[in-house]
Amino acid sequence: HMDEFSDNSGKLGIYRHGSDNVDPHKIEDRAKLFAKIEEDLEKNQKVLERPDNSIVRPISSSTKLVETQQKQFEIVDNVIEDSGNKIVTVPPSYSDRYPVTFKGEDADEKARFRRNRVLEMTKHAWDNYVRFAWGKNELRPISKRGHTGSIFGAASLGATIVDGLDTLYIMGLHDEFKQGRDWIQNNLHFDDLNGDFSVFETNIRYVGGLLTCFALTGDVMFRDKADYIAKKLLPAFQTPTGIPNALINFKTGASKNYAWASGGASILSEFGTLHLEFTYLSDVTGNPIYREKVDTIRSVLQNMDKPKGLYPNYLNPKTGKWGQHHMSMGALGDSFYEYLLKAWIQSAKQDHEAREMYDSAMDAAIHHMLHKSNGGLLYFSDLKFDRLEHKMDHLACFSGGLLALGATTLRNAMSPRHMEIAKGLTNTCHESYYRANTKLGPESFKFTDAVEAKAVRTNDKYYLLRPEVIESYFYMWRLTKDQKYRDWGWEAVQALEKHCRTPTGFSGLKNVYQDDPVKDDVQQSFFLAETLKYLYLLFSDDNLISLEEWVYNTEAHPLPIKGINPYYREHQP
Repeated sequence: HMDEFSDNSGKLGIYRHGSDNVDPHKIEDRAKLFAKIEEDLEKNQKVLERPDNSIVRPISSSTKLVETQQKQFEIVDNVIEDSGNKIVTVPPSYSDRYPVTFKGEDADEKARFRRNRVLEMTKHAWDNYVRFAWGKNELRPISKRGHTGSIFGAASLGATIVDGLDTLYIMGLHDEFKQGRDWIQNNLHFDDLNGDFSVFETNIRYVGGLLTCFALTGDVMFRDKADYIAKKLLPAFQTPTGIPNALINFKTGASKNYAWASGGASILSEFGTLHLEFTYLSDVTGNPIYREKVDTIRSVLQNMDKPKGLYPNYLNPKTGKWGQHHMSMGALGDSFYEYLLKAWIQSAKQDHEAREMYDSAMDAAIHHMLHKSNGGLLYFSDLKFDRLEHKMDHLACFSGGLLALGATTLRNAMSPRHMEIAKGLTNTCHESYYRANTKLGPESFKFTDAVEAKAVRTNDKYYLLRPEVIESYFYMWRLTKDQKYRDWGWEAVQALEKHCRTPTGFSGLKNVYQDDPVKDDVQQSFFLAETLKYLYLLFSDDNLISLEEWVYNTEAHPLPIKGINPYYREHQP
């Protein structure tokens, strides 16, 4: 078949798949196009002159990590000297094969073209954040100022910097990475913050983002900042059960749960999404306290009675009893299930309890919550007090990728069925995009006799630059190699460029069903951390942040797999 692709100036070429008789008139067009892309990249992004890391030399333990990938980051050398920090090297016992952490270009010309577009989008998002909101949590691209209404409030905690930094590294944006690193070293402080902060969000964005930067670079400043922030979360765990409260005041150490949560309960997707970061933090700091905290949470959950084999979204940290029986693959439940599977992967498949909990929870969810619409679309409903709610959150759209990852990492009797469900769910989530005028999907969509995969209520029709649908495209592409997932990702790129891009960054949308929707004027930190990263990796070679060596936290921060990835950098006493 033929595939047209274009850049802003209109149609520029045709790809013919499966035939050698390329139209000679197109070759010249294509050559011109790629020459232009190269020229633009050189002009705008000198930082992209990346060293070639395809040739790797063995190193001894005394060699700095930066030399492992042909002087991977010359800048880091200076940084380390400036800060008085040292790089943690890779143990010499490993072979001379190091994970590919940037470059990783695909052999396919079209994939490279598409990836370059994503790179340019990232540059646009970052540069405007730097210009108008540096140090603030997020950018308001239309107002051209910092966003004070973010989940981290008005405090200047540089959420976009910490969340987006590993994305910059993976894309080879060295100068920007150094700029962000220096801000973190000099300006990231949590000491005098009065007000309530989310334990969960602080963990997945800050602790997770910093730990990934440590794994990628070996720069101990990142590890020490992650340790410093995680320590500040610990008072939230001082409850009768060890299940942490949701909110903490960093100044006073006081913690509490959300007023709206069922009977003072903690939320499953929040206290169940600490395991990857806390386990890794104990290993790189040598401090067992973090692992002990998440092991306690695990044993509480393991020993509780599961209604229908499912985990309700609310658990009271004082009594250790479930709150209202509301189960969901979307908000309030989602990443708990994700971290069961990923804790097992992170442990190099040694944490059998986690895998068993994942398998039984997924089987129960499939049995009680999976449905097929009249139009043949698979979806996970919510379950509230035995009553099904036939809607699916955008947040639940990660589940296609999750089921595929589960099915391919352990082959058992359920694997083929889980893979089929993964394909079906990812297709449904694509439909939620395809059925919207903007080709971007709503926050939540319903299934009734009248509508399928569409939002009905006004406050469900917005798009926040969320990543979950693209995240599933990424996993499905890597695990099935079906070209449609890359094509669906490219549809999303074009929609983001058309509707969300502004001259000064990217914005969410208030109604995906309008041809020219009002923008919400927020460039979320997860747009850089997740959405752009997954798009970039979707159009990269599989060896870039390979699923064999890394496991992604729920904010798309890749953490190394223990015993397999030499960048694990375990603390040596």
